[in-house]
Amino acid sequence: MTTSETQTAPPGLKDRAMGGRRRARGEGSRAKQLASPFPTARPLRLPPSLYLPTPKVKPQRSKPAALVGTQVHRLRVAAGVTAVELTKRSGVSRSMLSRIESGQVSPSVETLDRLANALDVPLSRFFAEHRYRTDFSHVPSGKGLRVERLGAVADYRYELLGHVLTGNLFVEPYLVILEADAKPQVTFQHPGLKFLYLLSGAVTYRYGPRRVKLRVGDSLLFDATALHGIEDLGTQPVSYLSIVFTLRG
Repeated sequence: MTTSETQTAPPGLKDRAMGGRRRARGEGSRAKQLASPFPTARPLRLPPSLYLPTPKVKPQRSKPAALVGTQVHRLRVAAGVTAVELTKRSGVSRSMLSRIESGQVSPSVETLDRLANALDVPLSRFFAEHRYRTDFSHVPSGKGLRVERLGAVADYRYELLGHVLTGNLFVEPYLVILEADAKPQVTFQHPGLKFLYLLSGAVTYRYGPRRVKLRVGDSLLFDATALHGIEDLGTQPVSYLSIVFTLRG
């Protein structure tokens, strides 16, 4: 064999080499076709609410704290006191006062006492539910309700000028007119306070052992548990405004 002659591999060796290459390609192809041991991953879709900003939830206010806070605010405004002035008078911080008036916090009794002293009101005023009081009376001139009072003296005409249905205070405002045949009477006696304002005429009024002459425009305020009444009639006709204040039982 010369060097110019082509060298060829034996037929058996060539076939084995070709088979090896085919097997290698087949194994590679099968390796690519094998399924993954993990399931096919799919995109996880979250609800839209998770992408939106979480809305701010207002703190829950308790009803008692809200009522007290409303009263503190109303009394402060009625007194013409600013929030800054009230904090200086009471020693309660500005932020705490703001939270109390908005009903976000239930103040302690000590804090409410300091606010009451600063506003010059009783502590109990903070617990009065004035929002639910709707009493209102309007009586046009000459339209008072004529009433027959228990134990009323003859010829003393009483006209009710208003009434209050709620609260602890019972108020009875009367226009009292003495008719022509009315006589002096000094035996009135009942619970409560009485305010009297003379509208016409002139009288001598007795309260216990005291006597006082009343003319138009004069007034009296006294404890009605003592004996009282008109002792002497002067100028007539006589009429006066009588308001009795008593606590409800």
